[in-house]
Amino acid sequence: MPIEALRRHFLPSLMLTGFVVVFLFLYVAVVYGIGQVAFKHGADGSLVTRDHQVVGSSLIGQSFADAKGNPLPQYFQPRPSATSPNPYTANNSAASNLGPSDPRLVGFIPGFNTVGLNGQTSKTNPFATKADPYCVPTDPKGNPVTSPTADQKYAMSGGTYVCDPNTVPERTIAYRQLNGLAAGVAVPVDAVTASASGLDPQISIANADLQAARVARARHVAVATVMGLVKKYTTSRALGFLGEPGVNVLDLNLALDRTG
Repeated sequence: MPIEALRRHFLPSLMLTGFVVVFLFLYVAVVYGIGQVAFKHGADGSLVTRDHQVVGSSLIGQSFADAKGNPLPQYFQPRPSATSPNPYTANNSAASNLGPSDPRLVGFIPGFNTVGLNGQTSKTNPFATKADPYCVPTDPKGNPVTSPTADQKYAMSGGTYVCDPNTVPERTIAYRQLNGLAAGVAVPVDAVTASASGLDPQISIANADLQAARVARARHVAVATVMGLVKKYTTSRALGFLGEPGVNVLDLNLALDRTG
């Protein structure tokens, strides 16, 4: 290519590249500056501090459990999280993406998604336990077994199958046990299903109401005191009409700690 032709193509391309680089740098700088001046708290991650230490973000859920993963009774519990390798992993936002017929979500429903060893839909769930008729058994490593075979090994406890704890039926049982609820009490859907992000910082008002008595007992305070804090940390619909009111779990739990 002749030098003149090279100049005609190269120089404009170089100038355009320089313009784009400068424009993008200025754009980022302007947006960052506006964020720091007008929306500093949100732009910095909506961080929450206690005793001058960052303890979380009001936009990201987190666990309130002991070292073994057991929920701490003195705290409100967030909705389940499907992120991996741990719940509420902020850099790995994800949902479970399980369909309404997947036994890993809804359990084994007799005549619907229960597959027998012959590969045909079974009219009964052979893995049913007294507590969970929809039990999805786990193997010795704790993995759910959704396609049983004749030679499959299962985890057993007291002569019954160990059910996958992440199904909706199992989460419902655990929620009622934790909160001292009767078997027939309806459980809010957000208490037993993960959010689309896996990082939802809020729970529904119905979910908070059902946990309030348990938290009050654990902290030896009046239920009315706890319910007052629930109301205080309830947020309204975005723009007045988007979504549903919710209760920020981190803010509520920190308020409980300040109360005593």
